[in-house]
Amino acid sequence: MTSSNLTRRWTSQTWFGCVLAGMVVLILAGAGLGTQVLADTTAVSNRLNDHISPARTTVVQLDGALGDQVSGLRAFAVSGRPELLEPYRTGITGELAATARLHELLADEAGLLAELDELERLAAQWRRDSAEPLIAARQISPAVSQPSDAFAAVRAQLTDFDAALLDERTRGRQALDDSRQVRNIVFLGLAALLLAAVAAIAVLLRLIVLRPLTRLSAAVRTVAAGDFGHRLSPHGPSDIAALGHDVDAMRERLVQALVAASETRDALARSNADLEQFAYVASHDLQEPLRKVASFCQMLQRRYAGSLDDRAQQYIAFAVDGATRMQRLITDLLTFSRIGRVYDSSKPVDLGSLVDQVEQTLAATIEETGARIDRPDLPTVQGDATLLAMLWQNLIGNALKFRHPDRPPHVTISAASVADEWSFTVSDNGIGVDAEFADKIFVIFQRLHPREKYSGTGIGLAICKRVVEHHGGAISVDTTRTDGTTFAFTIAKHIRRLTPEAPDVSDRALVAS
Repeated sequence: MTSSNLTRRWTSQTWFGCVLAGMVVLILAGAGLGTQVLADTTAVSNRLNDHISPARTTVVQLDGALGDQVSGLRAFAVSGRPELLEPYRTGITGELAATARLHELLADEAGLLAELDELERLAAQWRRDSAEPLIAARQISPAVSQPSDAFAAVRAQLTDFDAALLDERTRGRQALDDSRQVRNIVFLGLAALLLAAVAAIAVLLRLIVLRPLTRLSAAVRTVAAGDFGHRLSPHGPSDIAALGHDVDAMRERLVQALVAASETRDALARSNADLEQFAYVASHDLQEPLRKVASFCQMLQRRYAGSLDDRAQQYIAFAVDGATRMQRLITDLLTFSRIGRVYDSSKPVDLGSLVDQVEQTLAATIEETGARIDRPDLPTVQGDATLLAMLWQNLIGNALKFRHPDRPPHVTISAASVADEWSFTVSDNGIGVDAEFADKIFVIFQRLHPREKYSGTGIGLAICKRVVEHHGGAISVDTTRTDGTTFAFTIAKHIRRLTPEAPDVSDRALVAS
């Protein structure tokens, strides 16, 4: 099996598993070798520090014990005083203790133990053949000669034993240095091998896994940038290749969906154009008969005013009022349907200037009712000026329309910047809204009061809701207030779906009317 086929058959998880297993084996092998080297170094160091060096110290003690024996023996031989033999006796005890310690320290050193045994034999022979007979003779007669030089053999053997220990310590230090050097070389080699393995693994993963992923990411970014005809040719492990094929299949489905959406959008654009034309024609065609009905009814009222009784006059007034309301209803429906289609521009709108214009439009009502409007400096927002004018005119107009009969209207406006949107409130001291109607008031044609008491088509708040949602926000009414009404709404600071397009002149005239 070739490496290319192996790459295609193995998944990235398999590659990572193999790499991890290789790293584990390498680490375990390095740990075992390092442990062995450290153990060897420790053994050499322990032998030198725990056996050879203490043995040399004990040899010094042994030399002192043997010297005490000789000096005590000579002092006794000269004076004959028994108390002067005390160093001789303590020297023997010290010798025994020192040789016992040396046997313990040199238990694994056969050559040194042989030297020590010979030293013990010569010391015992010296005491048996020279020291003890001299002590016995001196105790009987003072005419005894000085000790002979038989101890010279013991001294020579002690010197040879100490020299052997010194040589062994020298060899031990050399062995320790060699062991440490080997240890350092091994650890440096392991570190270099580990670094080389990490580098090799990094290169392997880059070639086998990361490079195919990079190519796939570049191809996906090319498609995401808009080149939907760019085909993906995935390589590498099987799971990455499968992912690439899935992404390419998704690209093809997106291309098909975009083609279908484009066709649907074109059809929808044609349908909207036809609908717009139909709405325009229908509004004019519907309003023309209504104007005629209202005009002829008013002509009948003026011409036959003296011939008609009060009931006939009332019927004519009903007909004129119905035709007029039908005209307003048709106009409001046309305005409602055009939100987001005709009114869809996006540019900076100074709400302070816009609300000034709204107040000028409502100036007659404001003066008539004695209303007071308090507002802060309003921000500049992104949106459609015509739609925002509808929003503020409806909200302020409602506050004036649904005023409390016992007090003049007082409208309070607030504005605040919250994260990525603007937050506004419009509060009044009017008749308020019951909590049970909080959701219904934003539904088209929903009226809470009789037409005879409050005029309107019941579409104003529905227009407000649609305008706010068109600007990426939401609107609600505060149901906790009992002494008036508070509408709260938000406007997004960045509205991506709006397209810069100036409203039609006829639409502005329609809104103004």
